[in-house]
Amino acid sequence: MDSSTSFSQKLSIEKEKISNSKTNAVIRTRFDKAVNEINQGGLLKGKTFLVKDNIAIKNEPLSCASNILKSYISPFNATAIERIQNEGGLITGQTNCDEFAMGSSSEYSIYGSVKNPHNLDLVAGGSSGGSAAAIAENLADIALGSDTGGSIRQPAAFCGIYGLKPTYGRISRYGLVAHASSFDTIGIMSKEIDDIRKTLSIISGKDRKDATSVNNKVDVYKSFKTVPFPSSVGVIKEEILNELNSEIADRYRYLVTYLKSKNVAIKEIDLPFFKYSIPTYYVLTMAEASSNLSRFDGVRYGNRADSADLSELYLKSRTEGFSDEVKRRIMTGTYVLSSGYYDAYFSKALKVRRLIKDGYSSLLSGCDNLLIPSTPDLPFKLNYRLNNPIKMYLADMFTVPMNLAGIPSLNIPAGFSSKKLPIGFQIVGNSFKEETLFSFAHILEKEEIFDKI
Repeated sequence: MDSSTSFSQKLSIEKEKISNSKTNAVIRTRFDKAVNEINQGGLLKGKTFLVKDNIAIKNEPLSCASNILKSYISPFNATAIERIQNEGGLITGQTNCDEFAMGSSSEYSIYGSVKNPHNLDLVAGGSSGGSAAAIAENLADIALGSDTGGSIRQPAAFCGIYGLKPTYGRISRYGLVAHASSFDTIGIMSKEIDDIRKTLSIISGKDRKDATSVNNKVDVYKSFKTVPFPSSVGVIKEEILNELNSEIADRYRYLVTYLKSKNVAIKEIDLPFFKYSIPTYYVLTMAEASSNLSRFDGVRYGNRADSADLSELYLKSRTEGFSDEVKRRIMTGTYVLSSGYYDAYFSKALKVRRLIKDGYSSLLSGCDNLLIPSTPDLPFKLNYRLNNPIKMYLADMFTVPMNLAGIPSLNIPAGFSSKKLPIGFQIVGNSFKEETLFSFAHILEKEEIFDKI
């Protein structure tokens, strides 16, 4: 049997799995096109990819799970998509998400909520919940998502898979629909660390189409050799652990004790300006979102309301096109940028962000990595937090600091709770030091530490 035949069979199996899935993770497929792409070689040859519905694929819908873009077809590929296809990766479909990547549960979508594959009554996390659930169900080898404040790592934790948020600027944002431009990153999800490493090595690097992409050297992909534990790891203090779900906290303590037994130097740390991270994040991201989403006016993109008056056309198009959560963020962002409130909110939040970034730089100058819970709670019930946006926002309390600081973070699956729900922890590293995350995760996987509990 030649490779093209085996790839065709693989695509057929994945197509059937998607059609039988009950999670609502995949909203559209392109297997007919992927079949014609399987003869290409490259590092990603034969690897199948699902892509979040806010990353552009040429001649495919790009709706961001929103009514206002429901009819929009992308005329170009995102740089990340271009690079994947050039290395033989097969794009098989697109995944559900929170509208414009604004949410922590993948319930704000015109396609309906994404359900957790481990329990269909629970959320898959957000905003990249469709990508996470699809990987957990083995609907593809790898999935792309976006991470603005935890949208890769939180759903990865809720679904029990690996999820990488790279350093800001490591991967080009060209073709990623903007939510908050100084925070957004394309991220990678998989059950295999090696697949994430391969994909990162391919899609990273400078892109002339994105001025925020960084011209740092990209490590050439090599298979893992024997890797040691990091020499020092920063861990959070007991008073913060006491505020977490007890099973997450107990598993975290177990891992810290295990690392000590391997002669890893454990340093208790204070998370810099921790209680200010969520308010700082939402002031800044809502301000950027209100600016970015002003382009969706019913004239240049997507669906247009019927009106002869231009002002009324804008009003009706946005009223009908945006959901309540997106409207909430646009209005709040416009408020903090308005005359008289800019200095009180936006300008002050920028200063706090700088303090947070400096704080993490200082921490990581004294530790190889930080180990932090990905979420304070286990996956919660569908519809449980929709009417309580503050509680929903707090689901990202451990992930937003890394976006504020622009540093890389990797969710690692850490086994299951007593009710068979996934638990996840973040390994955090210094800017452009993603390899330290992979090495740490690889040795934990090799040691099978979470199978011993």
